[in-house]
Amino acid sequence: QVQLVESGGGLVQAGGSLRLSCAASGRTFSSYAMGWFRQAPGKEREFVAAISWHGAKLNADFVKGRFTISRDNAKDSVYLQMNSLKPEDTAVYYCTVGSRSYGEISRDPDAWYWGQGTQVTVSS
Repeated sequence: QVQLVESGGGLVQAGGSLRLSCAASGRTFSSYAMGWFRQAPGKEREFVAAISWHGAKLNADFVKGRFTISRDNAKDSVYLQMNSLKPEDTAVYYCTVGSRSYGEISRDPDAWYWGQGTQVTVSS
């Protein structure tokens, strides 16, 4: 059973930084894509960033160089470094792992297993 545990969320002022971490368990994840989605109040979940099993990265347009995704296969972990945060980045951030071994990155929420989420709040 796949389990994903996020950490690192919190309250930060606009312009600040946060680093989200996610520890995965239940299988070996080196052959799976890993990523992050978010959901703001009253909005649908949206893709943020993902990294494939071979290290290719895909970012949402709104990231614009502010966020960096990385992974550590030895620790079955994925990270999201978020800089220059804006109030519109306020959301619950979810760690995700792909549902297919050696699959490519998908923006479809249904193609991923989900963690419980961690709240990120950016004050103006």
